[in-house]
Amino acid sequence: MAERSFKAEVEHLKLGEGEIFTGEGILAITKSLLESGVGYVGGYQGAPISHLMDVLADAEELLTGLGVKYEANANEAAAAAMLAASVHYPIRGAVTFKGSVGVNVASDALANLASSGVTGGALIIVGEDYGEGSSIMQERTHAFAMKSQFWLLDPRPNLPSIVKSVSDGFDLSEASNTPVMLMVRIRSCHVTGSFECRDNKPPEFTVKDALANPRSDFSRVVLPPMSYAHEQDKINNRWPAAEAFIRERKLNERFGPDDAPVGIVMQGGMYNGVIRALQQLGLADIYGNTDIPLYVLNVTYPLVNSEFLEFCEGKEQILVVEEGQPEFIENQLSAFLYRAKSDVMLHGKDIFPMAGEYTGTVMRESIATFLKDAAPGMLADALRAPNSAPPEIPDLSKTVPIRPPGFCTGCPERPIFAAMKLVEQELGKHQIAADIGCHLFASLPPFEIGGATMGYGLGPAANGAFDGGGDKRSVAIIGDGGFWHNGLSSSFTNMAFNKSDGVAIVVDNFYSAATGGQDVMSSRANNETKSTKNPISKALAGIGINWVRQIDRTYDVGKMRDTIREALTTKEKGPKVIVASSECMLNRQRREKPLRNKAIKEGRRVDVPRFGVDEDVCTGDHACMRLSGCPSLSLKTLDDPLRDDPVASIDQSCVGCGNCGEVADAAILCPSFYRADVIHNPGKFEIWRAGVRAKFRNYLTERRTKRRLDLGASS
Repeated sequence: MAERSFKAEVEHLKLGEGEIFTGEGILAITKSLLESGVGYVGGYQGAPISHLMDVLADAEELLTGLGVKYEANANEAAAAAMLAASVHYPIRGAVTFKGSVGVNVASDALANLASSGVTGGALIIVGEDYGEGSSIMQERTHAFAMKSQFWLLDPRPNLPSIVKSVSDGFDLSEASNTPVMLMVRIRSCHVTGSFECRDNKPPEFTVKDALANPRSDFSRVVLPPMSYAHEQDKINNRWPAAEAFIRERKLNERFGPDDAPVGIVMQGGMYNGVIRALQQLGLADIYGNTDIPLYVLNVTYPLVNSEFLEFCEGKEQILVVEEGQPEFIENQLSAFLYRAKSDVMLHGKDIFPMAGEYTGTVMRESIATFLKDAAPGMLADALRAPNSAPPEIPDLSKTVPIRPPGFCTGCPERPIFAAMKLVEQELGKHQIAADIGCHLFASLPPFEIGGATMGYGLGPAANGAFDGGGDKRSVAIIGDGGFWHNGLSSSFTNMAFNKSDGVAIVVDNFYSAATGGQDVMSSRANNETKSTKNPISKALAGIGINWVRQIDRTYDVGKMRDTIREALTTKEKGPKVIVASSECMLNRQRREKPLRNKAIKEGRRVDVPRFGVDEDVCTGDHACMRLSGCPSLSLKTLDDPLRDDPVASIDQSCVGCGNCGEVADAAILCPSFYRADVIHNPGKFEIWRAGVRAKFRNYLTERRTKRRLDLGASS
């Protein structure tokens, strides 16, 4: 159950020639794929392109009608391997995944694809997750493009440019027999806008045609001596063909005057930031007209030597705007100038920060610094213009605390780590390896469990060095998404083969929850197009792991604690796996809330469980928070002058999972938690009974008030 449905938006994908499409960048990419005659599409979800996979899934009927094959791949490597269909056949294919981690996972297939080359257009849509909105390590895809000679597109972040880049990418791939990467940044994926549509185009050559007429060519196989010929073909044929195509089709763009002492070269994805900075400096208007010449690299690899040198003609200094590190583009452009014996001075990372996202402030201040030295007259005139002073941006770092990510309210993973903390109190601290997924939040307070993660599905494999190295067993955490992505083969097969004596906990929340709630093999939901309901425990048994404990309600903290203790203390040797299963609360609420609201609106009786804390019983030691960490569990200061410490309190965001009470019971804390059922549309008897109870409570309250001593009364 994906976090967002695109069923309504998919109707816009049917628009034809001359009609105007309005929507998000993700939808625009899908529409352009259909207009370009794509024959097959696939991929693996992950920010910022998760929604692209969701759009494709929701549009599967439309894709099938056009003769387009769609596959939701098990991981990025499987997606990249799909592009083998374009090696021998003139079929246009596209796959998508998160970069750079997705590129890392897919690197084997991608390297082979780049070596053999392609006949049909092959497009890899990479979600570049760099900067302050990123969820991964700060790396760039550019290095891989250079290593394997993929051509890399980085279009300006507006819908017409993004749509054009999809079509250009296929054409460039076919013109140079080389796979092409299309890099879309976080903001590009979610930018909204409009563009004029073309008709959707069925593929000229389909996978069905390929199956009916099989082809083979041993010169495409990546084996010696053919692999040596592939390298020569890249340099002598494919690369020159790509450069010629880029020049002829004018894939890179120039804006501004032809004559000026300075110029700015930028990645296409940086265009909006540069124009905004120039606007604030009074050197550009809201329509993009600029006083500074701009050379926009919608193709960041390969760079075209002659095109760049033409841009530099008549200029004294050039500024390169290249976000991220190392400075691949700047170094290449420097080499162009050096070989041409040019006197043009090139600036980039000597002015811009070497690392970090180029925010609006960074962009404006860096460009201003460049112009103060390179063209002081232009900048001075701009600064004298009215309203040219940059707005003051308050420093919020001292007033707004950092807010690291955390588990959702009611998350079924939280009680797993509460149980682990309880076991830790008994048995001491253990070596714990983490994995990619929501459960990685357990490395943060209040749990602080797991201090390293090596990749998606590699949690148990990361503990290989510790297996059998001491008296305590190592523990690894992995999610169901990671299990099916790479974990079964790389982690659990590794444990079984090496007869590991470690413990692995599989956090099974029924979905690939961290990437948006997509179904996986073990999902419990019915899925018409995918195979679900395949138990993780059966897969483990299939590779010879026999010590497996299945827990179907993670909120039972006591059972979780006892099972983890058993795994750590049993004398039985070999891999020990606990499959801890409960549905992701976020997805559960997405499904149940609409049904509950509908029932209430229709006047049907509905019970909604809520939890609270008895203020008179709560001791105020807050141990419940240290073992739970639920966002709905907060502090409340009482009016009682004899109670200095605030007590625990549950706010309105409570979803009634009961974890707080389970933790309090398992840890033998104060019995202050209670459950109350909120009844919507009660029956007549329930209304009468509630009235009687209210009257009785009021009577007892009044009687107690009358008996209370009034210490303020005069003697």
